[in-house]
Amino acid sequence: MKRVAIQGVEGAYHEIAARAYFKARGEEEVEILPRARFKDVIAAAQEDAGITGIMAIENTIAGSLLQNHELIRVSGLVVVGEQKTRVTHTLAALPGDRLESIAEVHSHPIALMQCADYLEAMPGVKVVEEEDTALSARLIAQRGMRGHAAICSRLAAGLHGLEVLDEGIETNKRNFTRFLLLSNAEAARDEEAITKSSVVFTLPHAEGSLSRVLTIFSFYGLNLTKIQSLPIIGREWEYLFYVDLTFNDPLKYRQGVEAARPLTRDFNILGEYAEYQHHDERE
Repeated sequence: MKRVAIQGVEGAYHEIAARAYFKARGEEEVEILPRARFKDVIAAAQEDAGITGIMAIENTIAGSLLQNHELIRVSGLVVVGEQKTRVTHTLAALPGDRLESIAEVHSHPIALMQCADYLEAMPGVKVVEEEDTALSARLIAQRGMRGHAAICSRLAAGLHGLEVLDEGIETNKRNFTRFLLLSNAEAARDEEAITKSSVVFTLPHAEGSLSRVLTIFSFYGLNLTKIQSLPIIGREWEYLFYVDLTFNDPLKYRQGVEAARPLTRDFNILGEYAEYQHHDERE
């Protein structure tokens, strides 16, 4: 059985992503280990090589989770996989409540933002920010909060005894979140053939330094699927560059990385893994 630490409570989108990732690999039995914060997910995987952590890293609407990039970089954990999951929001409330009786809607700020058009069509309804989508559902159920609804996953609604009043309420239906699977370095072995890599580096203060690195990657047939810069605290106007690379030839990938190293500073491979293979957009 796979043991997976997630941020949030049962029914969170992290749980949905974790189950989808391992199901695609023939692992039907997954034990979910809820944690309050992303740093707690990191700690769980650091302390126990048998635990895999999963963390959202970017969303097609909200963008990158910048703090998670840094948490991964300093953790010493290895990125061993990725999962891209369609986020479909539901409006859920206590059994018996009706849509017209809802006075307050609770959810995570990003989920509320993603459902802004739907909420604007509910005049007079108070919007309340919570720490987590699934936690919003659990609190409404535990406290018997009549007239309150949560924006959460259908899974969370069912787990916490709420009824779905409406679903697919997100403004943009192309709402996907990309998650990274993290493991203790000693456990990150015997992986399937790698086709993707996540790396991070800094650059010297020299004209065209980034361009030269990108040219090397291009020469060796490495495709950049993402590049994200973050300022280095305490070093004004210096940045960390997080880059995701995909490739078909592992040898050329190795050659490209070694050719780029001398042009960078603090080059670090965060993980080498199989690129996510899309199966069904309705998942």
